[in-house]
Order: sequence, then structure tokens, then C-alpha cells
Amino acid sequence: MAKLLRYISCVGMGLILGLSVTLYSKESTKSFDDHYTYPLLVDIIDTVETYYVQQVTKEELVQAAIQGIFDHLDPYSNYLSHQDLANLQDSNRGEYFGFGFEIATDDNKIKIVTPFAGSPAHQAGIQPGDQIVRFNEDDVTESNLAKILADIKNHSINNLPIALNIKRGNSDFDVSLMPSVISVKSVTAEVLKNNIGYIRLGSFQEDSTQDMMKQLSQWQLLPMEGIILDLRNNPGGLLDQAVQIADIFLDRGRIVSTEGRVFDSNSDYFASPQSMFSHVPMVVLINKGSASASEVLAAALKDNGRAVLLGEKSFGKGTVQSLIPTLVDGNAIKLTIAKYNTPKGIDIHSKGIEPDIKIAQEAVTELNNMSIIGNTSPHDDIAKDKIINSAIAWMETNN
Repeated sequence: MAKLLRYISCVGMGLILGLSVTLYSKESTKSFDDHYTYPLLVDIIDTVETYYVQQVTKEELVQAAIQGIFDHLDPYSNYLSHQDLANLQDSNRGEYFGFGFEIATDDNKIKIVTPFAGSPAHQAGIQPGDQIVRFNEDDVTESNLAKILADIKNHSINNLPIALNIKRGNSDFDVSLMPSVISVKSVTAEVLKNNIGYIRLGSFQEDSTQDMMKQLSQWQLLPMEGIILDLRNNPGGLLDQAVQIADIFLDRGRIVSTEGRVFDSNSDYFASPQSMFSHVPMVVLINKGSASASEVLAAALKDNGRAVLLGEKSFGKGTVQSLIPTLVDGNAIKLTIAKYNTPKGIDIHSKGIEPDIKIAQEAVTELNNMSIIGNTSPHDDIAKDKIINSAIAWMETNN
């Protein structure tokens, strides 16, 4: 009897499968895209949760589906939990907890955009352009790239150390990093010899424009002979701050344009007639760690003939992200909604901005110095910095 029941069950299953095939063949005349709908996703999640050989919760499956969506997009788009969103907001205010480096993926490789001054990454000697080839003994490959990026973030959130193997040129070295609280001061400045003002803009935070205005106001009564704006190792930040700072130095012309798929993503930003130090010669310093909003500012000043760019080709991140709230309160989606073009209509994504005067990174690393104000003796650092000295020499020659 038991054998008969099993036989009937098998026949019944065969009939069901046969019916499914018949139904599918009838449905196959529909558009291929008609099958890939939200109900199908819900059906798959329910089926896997019910029948998969190992128990998998619906929450795990939904998380996997969300991760799969963002794996399909560019590396700058991701889902932000409540904690992720809080960390990003802290970062925009100039303080966050982490290892102190900005990273991006390029051709299935993880590259350092920039280390932040005084951070664990900076103290370990990590530099812009370095490639992470191994994370905690796991080699970085195309198949585990997303997992390693997630693991780096999780180690930071959970205050856990990481071990990295870093490739630089033809050599590599190992570093161990422990996350810590990192404070990033947006604007630092001082007056150098011959009344040349030096401004280090470390990132584009909520208060960057205000801090820049405050600093420039202190120089209004000085006989300024030039301004050096240092954007090296500035990974970007808030686009509106880059636009407003460009407007400080420009009295006319396009600053940047954005181009997206929806109406609100398409904008043109132009300078207002009011400006500061409009007749003072200006040099902007860039390197491979200058990215995103830094490139917006550098390109605006270059294309409008306001400044000369000096240093290395920039990173090449020409996309704009927006924070979009989700149905779950406190969570958000950081989504690439547009690309931006320079005032001359150039898309610099994955290409970078070429400086007017090119000076290789090796010119700086010979002295093992990256000229970051905020170390123990910033004035000495500036005095030794060959890039800054080259900018001063250019101003003295061209004034």
C-alpha cells in the first residue's frame, strides 16, 4: 500500500510538472519582460523560504535581493541602513568612525581614492591610487568583490581590525588597521611668503562654504599676490558646496551641468556676479586623490580661465548621487541619478582632469610628504612640499 501511495504521489507530481510545462508554453507568447515583475520576485522568495533544503528566513532573502540589485548598479549606489545613514550624515559634518580611506571599484579592483589626514590609513602610509589586493588573507577577485567591500564596512561598524595587502606600482606591502574616530577639518589656511594665501580644502562638508568665506574675509585687507587652493586627496562630498565655493571665485560662466534620466536630475549651475579676489592669480593643486566634487570645482575654475591646475590627473568620478528615503523610517537609498559635465561639456568619468602643469607624484613622495595641514608642524610641511613650491614659483614668474 505504501508503495502504491508513493507511486500515486509521483504520478501526481508528474502531472503537475506536465501541466506547468503546458501552461508555460502557452504563456511563452507573451513578452519576455512580462515575466520579470514584482509578483515573480515575491513568488521566488516565498518558494525558496518554503522548500529550500536549508532554512533561510524571508529577511535574509529580501536582504540578498536588495544586495543583488545594487550589485547590478555602479559602485556608488547602495542601500543605507539607519546606522549607515547616520554615519554618512556624520561624515558630511566632518566626523565619522572608520579606517580613514575612501575607496572605489575600478575594473573589478578596489582602489584607494584618498586617505584622510591623521586617520589610521594615513598613518599606515596608504596613498591615493593604491590597490587593495588582499583583505584578511582573502585575495580580491571579481567573484568576492562585493563581499569584501561589505566586510570592510562591517569591520568598521563593529570596531574590528583589518589586514590589507596593498599594491603600489610593482611592489606590495601589508598593513593592519584599527578603526577610530576621524575628524576632518574642511578648510585650513595660512599666508605664505610674498603674501600668497594657501588654502587646504580637505572635503566638501555642510560647513565648507561658510568656512571658506570666513577664511577669505580675513584676507580682504591684505595685499594678496596669489591664492593656492589645495584639492589633493580631497575625495569630494556635497555637490552644492562645490558649486557655492566655485561661485565665490567666479563672477560669471557655467560652473557645472548635470544630466540624468528624470527631469530633476538635469540642471545647469552658473556663477553670480559677486566674487572675492577675482583679480588675484590662482593655482589649484590636484592629484589622483582629487575626486567627485573636487573635480567639479577644479574644472569650473579651469574651464572659466580663473585658475591654473597643477599636479597630477584627477581620479575621474563624474557621477552625482542623491539620498532617497525608503518606506522603512531612518533608512535610505544612495543612488546615482546623474552624470555631470564640466563647463566645456566634457564628461570626465573614468578619465579624470588633466592639469595645465603636470608634476608627477614622485616629486612629492621623494620627501615622503603629502602636505596635509593639521600635522605636528604644518608650516614645515608646506615649506618642504615641492608641489606647493612649484605653484609659488609659477605665481612669481607669471605675476
